[in-house]
Amino acid sequence: MTADHKAKLQVGRTEGKAVREYLEALRANKPKRGRKRTAESVAAQLASVDAELVDADPVKELQLVQKRMDLEAELASMGDTIDMAALEASFVAVAKSYSERNGISYAAWRQVGVEAAVLKSAGISRAANN
Repeated sequence: MTADHKAKLQVGRTEGKAVREYLEALRANKPKRGRKRTAESVAAQLASVDAELVDADPVKELQLVQKRMDLEAELASMGDTIDMAALEASFVAVAKSYSERNGISYAAWRQVGVEAAVLKSAGISRAANN
């Protein structure tokens, strides 16, 4: 493998990582329907589960233990913050070359949730046939 080939592979990995992280963050932060859950509401559900566990039969206990684990994980992840500005900046820096190399169109980016303004910043236009 030549040094040039290795360098191109590294560029592809780096760009792919930036694109993947940005798209994953978009998906994770996609607004959900209904009321936004708060730490207090999740804590209240945990208390309810704990109260139900006292009189639960074995099968119900299993279901409640899983529900408690899910609620605890949700509560723990509520404190996690994603630096969307940094991920977006990394995405903008590589999106155009990534699109050209992989044949990704403006419309495809839009369908997966990338905002038009972000694509414009990246130099990807509707007119270009990527």
